[in-house]
Amino acid sequence: MITITPEAAKQIKQSAADSNTQGMALRVAARRLGDGSIDYGMGFDDTGREDDLSFKSEGINIVIAPYCIELLNGAVLDYVEIEPGEHRFIFTNPNDPHHGKATD
Repeated sequence: MITITPEAAKQIKQSAADSNTQGMALRVAARRLGDGSIDYGMGFDDTGREDDLSFKSEGINIVIAPYCIELLNGAVLDYVEIEPGEHRFIFTNPNDPHHGKATD
């Protein structure tokens, strides 16, 4: 499904600690835009839904809604330095014609 790199996992764990959301799953979402690219979203979620796909990568509990599974299958979530001192999460996704789009 989705692979989280060690660098991304470290940052997710730090973000959870900073926002007092430890123990919550990371919800990852995706939707196809008009130009065919994929728009990504993620955040901590403690509610979950019965039909969610749940799994772990690099010690991170991840939940995905069923309608996002096809778009996210095979994606890699990484945390990289875009420019000196500027780090971002990026998705590398074989389903996205714009591979490596950074999230905001």
